[in-house]
Amino acid sequence: MNGSKQVVGVDIAKRVFQLHWIDAETGEIMSVQLKREKFLEHFANRARCLIGMEACGGAQHWARKLLELGHEVKLLPAKMVRPFVGRNKSDAADARAIWTAVQQPAVKAVAVKSEAQQAVLALHRMRSQLVKFRTAQINGLRGLLAEYGAVMPQGRAGITKGIVTALAKLVDRLPAVLLDTLREQWARVGQIDSQVAEIERRLRAWHKQDKASRRIAEIPGVGLLTATAAVASMGDPKSFKSGREFAAWLGLVPKHTGTGGRIRMLGISKRGDTYLRTLLIHGARSVIANSKQPTEWVTNLTQRRPANVAVVALANKMARTIWALLAHEREFQKGYVSQPV
Repeated sequence: MNGSKQVVGVDIAKRVFQLHWIDAETGEIMSVQLKREKFLEHFANRARCLIGMEACGGAQHWARKLLELGHEVKLLPAKMVRPFVGRNKSDAADARAIWTAVQQPAVKAVAVKSEAQQAVLALHRMRSQLVKFRTAQINGLRGLLAEYGAVMPQGRAGITKGIVTALAKLVDRLPAVLLDTLREQWARVGQIDSQVAEIERRLRAWHKQDKASRRIAEIPGVGLLTATAAVASMGDPKSFKSGREFAAWLGLVPKHTGTGGRIRMLGISKRGDTYLRTLLIHGARSVIANSKQPTEWVTNLTQRRPANVAVVALANKMARTIWALLAHEREFQKGYVSQPV
């Protein structure tokens, strides 16, 4: 039991929620189903307790509502709950597994985000989805044209430059219905470009109003997308004990395996937010490739380590710097050297 505080495991769903806890007075194991409409009413009439939930769809909303009622809420990654489920999966087994997992000290909870932070992340998700659609449209066009001998150069610039000429050469060979459809698909790529640009404009407007986002955008390699995604994904920076813990949460630290005292280091763990980790790695790669005056640390790193190892190491350092600036509310200083307390 978590001190004298009641611990409740909650498996949320669309309509029916499953609760699991142990009665502190009788020791009775309680397994209760609640309709969605009765969920908040149940906790409004309970003493303050620790509530564990999986970080799945809708969890952020319910976490905010439960926090407003005065309860403590922890959102757990599904991967950390799964080992406690056991053999047979059911709503009751899931709620029991969440109840067990939320009391484990080694399980790192997911930050509860505000509605504004979730709104920014929603913009990022929609932008990412549009970029995927655009890539699929371009690849589809490239493949269809290749069937008729019109091979486009690689990259977006290549197809942009060559598609008009390619379609013009095929006018006498292909039916008009196909040519019109190909032109419509290419026009759809332009429409997606406009939608992506509009989302980026809205992110830029939010970025200009948010002090934390502007602060970390001063870090080399951290641009509009990385800054806004980092502030929104992190939630409360003080929920992490250190920059190292934040970098580990993003999967930017080595995975390891071993037994009998022999430890073997592997590649990065790739745990946590894939989107933000990708942005940081791309930003680090840009700094190493394009910086006209790299710092001494970066120069020594690239001389001693392979290119990809250096990129991930710099991304790790960027993540630590982001945490330090946000947690301590400091401005970025080039060449700053931290001192032990």
